[in-house]
Amino acid sequence: MKPPFEKIVTEHGATVLRVCRVVLGAHDAEDAWSETFLAAMRSYPELPESANVEAWLVTIAHRKAIDVVRAAKRNPLPVRQMPEKPAGDGVVGADDTGVWAAVSALPDKQRRAIAYHYVAGLPYAEIAQILGGTTDAARRAAADGLKNLRRTYPGATLRGDTR
Repeated sequence: MKPPFEKIVTEHGATVLRVCRVVLGAHDAEDAWSETFLAAMRSYPELPESANVEAWLVTIAHRKAIDVVRAAKRNPLPVRQMPEKPAGDGVVGADDTGVWAAVSALPDKQRRAIAYHYVAGLPYAEIAQILGGTTDAARRAAADGLKNLRRTYPGATLRGDTR
């Protein structure tokens, strides 16, 4: 029997928010998180009991992130002055803005592979389904992302990184 949807939000909400923050940045992450769970709530009754709920949610978050990026490209918002240095926005470890700047500077596929594997903990087979492509391509994108991070942010290590 599937758990109530509220338990799904409690159990996976933080992971989905971290993925949204890595993919989109702190500014748009909460909107994408909300949209993810609204969409998930609508389709949760049809989700098979055997489904990997976390991978399903990360897939939805991935699609919502694409929607946010597309919308932002259509509606640029000019500003008169750059904002002050980021304060971390409540993200654990965000006081080290250098590593997150390095991650955000990665090519899109590498950044997403890093987010889905090292932040959400998804296996490469599921990342391949989200990104499109093969398991080897997802693994390669994450490896290339790590290589780029090591080059641009010396000393960068991610959970599960064995070098």
